[in-house]
Amino acid sequence: MGTQERGLATRRMILEAAGAVFSERGYSATTVADVLKRLNLTRGAVYFHFASKEELARAVLASQADVPAVVRDIKLQELIDLGLVFACQLTRDPVLQGSVRLSLELDSVGLDRRLPYESWVGRNREILEQARARGELRPHVNLQETAELLCSCFTGVQLFSHVMTGWADLEARIRTLLKHVLPNIAEPAILLQLDLSPGRGLKVGAELRADALAADDESGADCVADEIDESGAADATEKESRRGGR
Repeated sequence: MGTQERGLATRRMILEAAGAVFSERGYSATTVADVLKRLNLTRGAVYFHFASKEELARAVLASQADVPAVVRDIKLQELIDLGLVFACQLTRDPVLQGSVRLSLELDSVGLDRRLPYESWVGRNREILEQARARGELRPHVNLQETAELLCSCFTGVQLFSHVMTGWADLEARIRTLLKHVLPNIAEPAILLQLDLSPGRGLKVGAELRADALAADDESGADCVADEIDESGAADATEKESRRGGR
């Protein structure tokens, strides 16, 4: 593992530990020392990546923008899949769990809790704009209002699910939400093609992981090829140097 890869791995490890602590204790009750207890790292290693608790919390909050999406020909399906993947990831990703806790807390003094909401509204609107360009939306749909409605409804549903079942039924509840919203915004011909089947989030998540593994394999092959090319070039240079010295 190269230096950059080690740095990224360490940063992710810190974020996971911080997300878990923020999720359990909230922002005000958490200290950097609490995060350090979860890690086999020195305080200096943590501060190398994050200068303060506030900076660490902002990075955890921003993690919601990293939820991946699969590009679809039908953009409303892309919107569905994005929401369902997030619902599935939230049940097992400590960074997302910490981000959600921070975004809901009223006493997170010094944090701009609008960041994840603005990010989701922006992503929703971008996909809705693409859906409109492809003729998928009914004429009356207001893009900004719909983007904000989806974000606010998702927030309420996940909060309710967390209280009632610890997110065990979150994907099912999000599918129920979308079943009520989509008929009001989608053209009937598009609505018939949308997939809201049970387990859809897990299926798309597996698709994303397969794509990521394929990308990693391709990247690794490129690195090996580069190393071979560099090694070959170095050998050729050395041989040329020896011929020149004779």
